[in-house]
Amino acid sequence: MRFARTSKVVGVAAVAALALGACAGPDTGGEDTDSSDPAQATGGTVTVAETNSFTSFNQNSATGNVDINGKVSTATQSGFNYIDNSPEIVPNEDFGTYEVLSEDPLTIEYRVNEGVTWSDGDPIDGGDLLLAWAVFSGHFNDEDPEAETGTTYFDYAGDTSGVGLSGLPVMGEDGRSMTLEYSEPFADWESAYDIDLPAHVVATGGGLADEQALIDLIMSAPEGDPENPEERPELSAVGDFWNTAFDTTSLPTDPSLFLSSGPYVVQDMVAEQSMTLVKNESYTWGPEPMVDEITIRFIGAAPAQVQALQNGEVDVIAPQASADTLASTEGIEGITIEQANDLSFDHLDLHQGGVFEDENVRRAFLLTVPTQAILESTILPLVPDAVVRDSQIFDVGTPGYEAAITVNGSEEYNDVNIDMATELLEGATPEVRIMYNADNPNRVDAYTLIAESATQAGFTVVDGGLPATEWGAALSNSGEAHDASIFGWISSGVGVTGVPQLYGCGSASNFGQWCDEEAQAAMDELIVTTDEARQDELSTIVDRRLFETAFGLPLFQGPGFVAVADRVQGVEFNPTQTGVFWNVWEWSVTE
Repeated sequence: MRFARTSKVVGVAAVAALALGACAGPDTGGEDTDSSDPAQATGGTVTVAETNSFTSFNQNSATGNVDINGKVSTATQSGFNYIDNSPEIVPNEDFGTYEVLSEDPLTIEYRVNEGVTWSDGDPIDGGDLLLAWAVFSGHFNDEDPEAETGTTYFDYAGDTSGVGLSGLPVMGEDGRSMTLEYSEPFADWESAYDIDLPAHVVATGGGLADEQALIDLIMSAPEGDPENPEERPELSAVGDFWNTAFDTTSLPTDPSLFLSSGPYVVQDMVAEQSMTLVKNESYTWGPEPMVDEITIRFIGAAPAQVQALQNGEVDVIAPQASADTLASTEGIEGITIEQANDLSFDHLDLHQGGVFEDENVRRAFLLTVPTQAILESTILPLVPDAVVRDSQIFDVGTPGYEAAITVNGSEEYNDVNIDMATELLEGATPEVRIMYNADNPNRVDAYTLIAESATQAGFTVVDGGLPATEWGAALSNSGEAHDASIFGWISSGVGVTGVPQLYGCGSASNFGQWCDEEAQAAMDELIVTTDEARQDELSTIVDRRLFETAFGLPLFQGPGFVAVADRVQGVEFNPTQTGVFWNVWEWSVTE
């Protein structure tokens, strides 16, 4: 996927997010700030409205891979690089360095700078590097979903096939470095690996004596083999802790569960209402943030966000754009609005089992989807030249899009065809429960139009709309709690590993449980291909198979905007999954 939008892909209330290993960090290459300038005065507070409620301090887990969790991580964690609003990868050499030691075989050395620590004072070191590798590589996983045997030890939301090309790391003698050697070229090596959670916390929380015991366990445990799975109780306990211990909607009583390595640390939380961040006093590996305190208010409904901005209750909003939302925001005095294309797209996904196990039933349902009417109801009033998106892989207007839509079979669903849908159903009246975020105006419109149209062909459509506070957690229940879902993906804007993350067989983010041999072969080649033309060819194969097998339908690309009170400076629109938090250290306020 040539992401001119988003790469770990992420779920958000309007959208879900793709998982990236890379953590955000400060840009140390910009101009120096001058605290004597009134427009850049230090201190003060900023309040930001976010659509989703916070659910986990582990943004990389399958259940924690929701945009708000990643945004909080952006403000509270740092790493070897981050992605700016270009979007481009920006190294953070104040944190550490990574160096290509060899192109053939691809060999990368990572080294954390001396003095870089977690907020409890524990150094970020080799154990943290090694734990992150164990998570992102899937090295120990031996689960076979079809045979229902084995274990996925770390339920990582991203794709493990890339980092999984590396063998057991070589640990540096300094205790702060690690070298990875890949068996094949890996297109996304720079963005797919970075520091994850604190190893000393995961080690003791998982029942081990200390971080060294975790290092010894990872370095000695054999690689997972799905054909010969074996029980590994110590590794299972560590994995279970990583998978679940950091999930919470309130501030944990154990402070080790929300340690910071970035400019801010979480001070307080009110479940499903707000979160307060304050400066991390131990943070010295980047420019000191100018704002003392940031409050994040979780406001699911876009009109409520606009009202809060107008009342002065929040300073920054960036809800999914709709004509009504933008129009009401433009009427507020004392704010600045920035509009741009978002790297997100809305889509309808069908669970590949249950009522939709039969491909003809899937095709019938998709033939009833009024994509043009959905576009006219949601996006056209905002972007008059917007078009229905006809690719699951390529963004409209990006290289590869036009070539892909001429061969991917999307034209079959360009127009509603109730007669053909009725014929495919052969008199059946399948019941379909559709899940979506009921606090999102665009999602409500899409559901309403789809339900009305599908009913005409004989489907019985059940409203599975959920509030923004429940939407993210429901995604993984596809096939149990719902048969179809309307949501969005937003990516980091770089790399190709978002393709197997969303559509790879057995991927944690493949909620519809789609699996196709031809597409999987293309994805396996994609991650080891650095030639962009060939990447487009392989991505087009996946795109074609998604339409040929009636996986679901892309609907539209989401335009984005951010509205900021004039008292706040430095907040800039970012089309990727980190949103406005990408440069949080540059924010300032004037009273």
